[in-house]
Amino acid sequence: MTPIEIAGQAISIVAMACNILSYQQKKQSHLIVCQLLGGALFAISYFLLGATVGGLLNVLATVRAVLFLFEKKLHTSHPAWLCGFIACYIAFYVLSFTVFGTEPTFVHFVIEILPIIGMTALSVAFMLGNSRMTRRLGLISSPAWLIYNIYYASIGAIVCEVISLCSILIGMYRHDRKKDAEAE
Repeated sequence: MTPIEIAGQAISIVAMACNILSYQQKKQSHLIVCQLLGGALFAISYFLLGATVGGLLNVLATVRAVLFLFEKKLHTSHPAWLCGFIACYIAFYVLSFTVFGTEPTFVHFVIEILPIIGMTALSVAFMLGNSRMTRRLGLISSPAWLIYNIYYASIGAIVCEVISLCSILIGMYRHDRKKDAEAE
């Protein structure tokens, strides 16, 4: 492993910690800040590891987190923002086959769409502005990224998604269970 790859793996561990901690946050703004830090660090990690599309999606995830952090000022709850993000995700999907040289096979068409699904789920969650829904939609996002990372054998990202799934479930138990009990 080259020093650049080692640095990429080390950065992915810090990114992993940020993402895992995000689902333990009670406030939506704190959850988004943790996701912002995790996305920025994962972008750097993916670029260092040569995973350009994963890097690009995480750059966009960082931008998305910043925008949703300032939701009231930027009116990011407007559906146009969500449409814009989804359009960018789709553009990255197309670019992966046209510019970045991903072989256009059935397996790659399926694998490369998974992080797009994951990013869309979290974008919807951030737009809703509710940490409970963010955790629930994380149950779509995290498995999609997990399969993608398994396919590309990204060890740090695989561990991150497995722990994130556990963290989501713990966060749901800790924070959402009380709301469900109160609603009955």
